[in-house]
Amino acid sequence: MDVVIVGAGVIGLATAWRAAARGAAVTLVDPDPASGASAVAAGMLTPVSELTYGEEPLLRLGLASRDRYAAFVAELEELTGHDTGHRTDGILEVAFDSDDLGYLNDLRRFQESLGIPAEALTGRECRKAEPMLAPGVRGGLLAPADGSIDPRRLTPALQAAGDKLGVRLVRQRATGLIVENDTATGVRLADGSEVRGAKVLLAAGPWSGDLDGLPPGTVPAVRPVKGQVIRLRTRVPFLRRSTRGLVKGSSIYLVPRADGEIVIGATQEELGFDTRVTAGGLWELLRDARELLPGITELEFAEVTAGLRPGSPDNAPVMGPSALPGLVLGTGHFRNGILLTPVSADILTEVLLDGTVPDVGRPFTPERFEVVPS
Repeated sequence: MDVVIVGAGVIGLATAWRAAARGAAVTLVDPDPASGASAVAAGMLTPVSELTYGEEPLLRLGLASRDRYAAFVAELEELTGHDTGHRTDGILEVAFDSDDLGYLNDLRRFQESLGIPAEALTGRECRKAEPMLAPGVRGGLLAPADGSIDPRRLTPALQAAGDKLGVRLVRQRATGLIVENDTATGVRLADGSEVRGAKVLLAAGPWSGDLDGLPPGTVPAVRPVKGQVIRLRTRVPFLRRSTRGLVKGSSIYLVPRADGEIVIGATQEELGFDTRVTAGGLWELLRDARELLPGITELEFAEVTAGLRPGSPDNAPVMGPSALPGLVLGTGHFRNGILLTPVSADILTEVLLDGTVPDVGRPFTPERFEVVPS
């Protein structure tokens, strides 16, 4: 089967690899692969730490994906020789004051009601786990099965895996969808040429609905949600594991890399297609990071970036066949694109090649947004 994938972010790249491994002839269409949200993301693998009330189906999807990561990464690294920076040393979530700690305690009880263990820590135990934490930190939670990966290493590995299996990369912008006999049969490119396939996957993040020729209502509204990120660098050990913090109700995370980089993020801003890095956004991140880790201001400043997460109307992924035959959607992953990469690639490959949606993907099909005539 010939498959055309529009969008070479982490979801598109992983699906291209998985589909090619099953014998599909895959063409990826993207003018600048892995340059969007995938390049900005910190890479925390935290279905438990990211848990939000009312998102139990998304939690189950995140747990399924996290639990696939070890095998996913082992296969990828063996095939390509790339190191993805995968870590499984847990996530520490800490509370700055008593109100923050009250929220974490409520979250822990909610997790336990769902059968998910979370270890409660005193402030002293938090500082023993991370000695650079501020003396005033009140307590926290440890999610021992969570971890992280470096997206800037993961995406080159996925691209290399695709190359080895014959995935064709077309570095152009897709401008239109080709529809023949009420079926999607390919895409039209910026230079006027065409790429054809038996199936077309739209995995272009917040740009997934921008193709000319898309029938109205085929793609749910996927909006851009801006996130600003700071990268610092240290020559001496500073942070042992990924750490999330609540500081007077504001959330922040810090993700250490083996090479001394520490990623701080991320703001969440509904500003349309705006990727400007702002003084206010960076100030908020540094302010909260300093409250938790006072020594952070002594680290070397390396980089600031901003990216656009794709948010669906219910902030959950949109994965599965659309109302238009031949067209499959793989977008709307919002905060969880890196976490959900293994399970999303498996779901989308099954949809593309077998025409079926696996059970784990059923709550996230596009049909949940379709309007049923009264």
